[in-house]
Amino acid sequence: MTDNPSRLDWGGVIVLGLIWGATFMVVSIALEGYGPVTVATARTTLGAVALLAAMIATGRSFPRWNRTLWSYIFWIGLLSTALPFVLLSWGQQFVPSAFAGLSMAAIPLMVLPLAHFFSDEPLNSRKFIGVSLGFCGALVLIGPGLAQLGQGAEPLAQLACIGAALCYSIASIFTRRCPPVDPVTLAALTLVVGSVVLLPIMLATEGVPGWSGSRSGFAIIALGLVPTALATLLRVSIIRSAGSVFMTLVNYQVPVWSMVFGAWVLAEALPLRFFVALAMILTGLAVSQWFSLRRMLFST
Repeated sequence: MTDNPSRLDWGGVIVLGLIWGATFMVVSIALEGYGPVTVATARTTLGAVALLAAMIATGRSFPRWNRTLWSYIFWIGLLSTALPFVLLSWGQQFVPSAFAGLSMAAIPLMVLPLAHFFSDEPLNSRKFIGVSLGFCGALVLIGPGLAQLGQGAEPLAQLACIGAALCYSIASIFTRRCPPVDPVTLAALTLVVGSVVLLPIMLATEGVPGWSGSRSGFAIIALGLVPTALATLLRVSIIRSAGSVFMTLVNYQVPVWSMVFGAWVLAEALPLRFFVALAMILTGLAVSQWFSLRRMLFST
């Protein structure tokens, strides 16, 4: 493994930003023909099948029984797939896909205070300033919705998207503390957990899904295979080649691409506060990770 990104690594991180940035647009299209739980379940199940197939093809085996390890796998699966996928799918019925993508930019900023209390990464003054600025950006993003709680579904949908970001953040802490395990195997098993949790909920609430036309049907297939399975393999490859700090560049791209795709493909309106919130969140992210990013960029 090396911490010096190659041109292939730079291309990979750009592609990954595009894939994850477009995910929210594809979710909106899938919701045209399917319920939110079905979208979340199909995405999780298809991704699990694809990664299990990748495990078999590459000769990977399931880890031996270890209560601590499998407990981590369960909680990571619940918090990184089942719960956030449902929250995002439900929320995107009432908010633009650009909003959902922009809310994901807060994940690294949420991780920092969590890591301060639950890992060995203290929150210093620079990181605190960055987190505070990003938090103010999140308030700009959801402020109007907070003032309208109880007046329709949109404010709750905004909170659902922020809640999904919080789930991802907590899952990140669990992943850092997880006992050693092959990353592709971990990704596959966490998706299996999400699928096992969501399948009975889908059958009880929305029933067995049928084909709802090529537009939403292919969208739901793409969700499972591209941003869930393929992107996971690409992420693992980049981290092994260039390091986890380099992967943080994806966090800067996702909200930008989600706004671009939402406006371009879905003709979503982008209020001024979206751009203000984006600037504040990305600035807070840059401040909190400044030394790591500077070391990475100037060493390439």
